[in-house]
Amino acid sequence: MRSTGDIGVTAVGRSSRSDARPVMLATLDTPFDPRASELAVDSALESGQRLLVVNVSSVPIMPASMLMGYAYLESEELAEALRAPAELAASFDLPVELLRVASPHPADALLELVEERTPALVVLGPDMSMVRARLYRKAARKLRERAICLVWLADD
Repeated sequence: MRSTGDIGVTAVGRSSRSDARPVMLATLDTPFDPRASELAVDSALESGQRLLVVNVSSVPIMPASMLMGYAYLESEELAEALRAPAELAASFDLPVELLRVASPHPADALLELVEERTPALVVLGPDMSMVRARLYRKAARKLRERAICLVWLADD
């Protein structure tokens, strides 16, 4: 920081691109809550950072899914709903990544992705009328307790 006079005010420069941290918009195999989508896209736009749009789905541990590498099939309606915030962000020339994660432990997989990608903000925003309550509570609790970034939760 540099001083801007003798009144005790300091100026802080913008962060360089090398330490830029994305905004992560995540859901649990449901469409996004519209408030969550808006918050994540606005935050990415205001900060000038990329948007990570993440769908984490639960895949049971079964012999067939083990052989197929945790295969996951997403409905076309869900795929379109998940693309909507990504397309909105891209319309503002923001870099966007769409990620699909299939795991027998979706809450742990989401936390692992947060640790790998080190976002500045995680917006966990599934449509609360469609998400399994127990799965949402588990993911929200893990993020609250262990994520080292800002976290916004749909039920707040």
